[in-house]
Amino acid sequence: MYRTLIHSACLADAQAERILAAIPGRLEPRDTHWLLRHDRPAERDAIEALRTSLRLDINPLPPGFDGAAVGLLVTDMDSTLIAIECIDEIADRAGQRRAVAAITEAAMNGELDFAQALQRRVALLEGLPVSVLEAVYDEKVALNPGAEALVAACRRRGVRIALVSGGFDFFVDRLKDELGLDFALANRLEARDGRLTGRIEGPICGGVEKAGFLLSLCGRLGLVPETCIGLGDGANDAKLLGVAGLGVGYRPKPVLRAIADAVIEYADLAAVADFLEDTR
Repeated sequence: MYRTLIHSACLADAQAERILAAIPGRLEPRDTHWLLRHDRPAERDAIEALRTSLRLDINPLPPGFDGAAVGLLVTDMDSTLIAIECIDEIADRAGQRRAVAAITEAAMNGELDFAQALQRRVALLEGLPVSVLEAVYDEKVALNPGAEALVAACRRRGVRIALVSGGFDFFVDRLKDELGLDFALANRLEARDGRLTGRIEGPICGGVEKAGFLLSLCGRLGLVPETCIGLGDGANDAKLLGVAGLGVGYRPKPVLRAIADAVIEYADLAAVADFLEDTR
């Protein structure tokens, strides 16, 4: 038996008919979404056509995935948990927003090597006072809609949450404390005499490191990757989503959308909690 989630609490009769015509099966209402049980696997093209025409997030679950067994959610920060790219906002204070944002976009689309792109962007921040980071956090950082509801749902189910980012620990550590998350990993901006040097201090946290963080946490917590969810939006999250039992793209770039197990395009982050329910 195959299972597909429709991430909407309300489903019009016409919408249900369209879905069942494309994927014959049995629809079951849940509190925040619908579960479709069907005997044959859903074709990816059919799912994409339904998503686009109905403007609904519709996600077949991998055959072996058990939402009730999930013990860890590992999520990206920039443009996933929060609505901005922190480095673009920092660069704005240096008059370098356009140059940095262009590199960010290319890196997130998989057009540039992430580590090299990060070093190029950070170099443009040289000389900025460290106080700029606090100003960006206070004035610009905002959670994406549904983030707090997702965190609360994980808490109710005993799911641990890790925040991992190719961005900076200044922001990641504050969000971890503010939201009461369990683990965090990110890059550290080097500073001297109260100003940024334009360099990263220590190893770079990129795509490989994000995936490695999930695997290391599995070892610490006595979990297996199949009981983890990876959540992200850009090319730098591909390896993270690849090692997780369920890889979820949130408003993903095309390069990530192509490999994600599930996509949240229309709903908010609270919809990720739908994957935590028992659908067996």
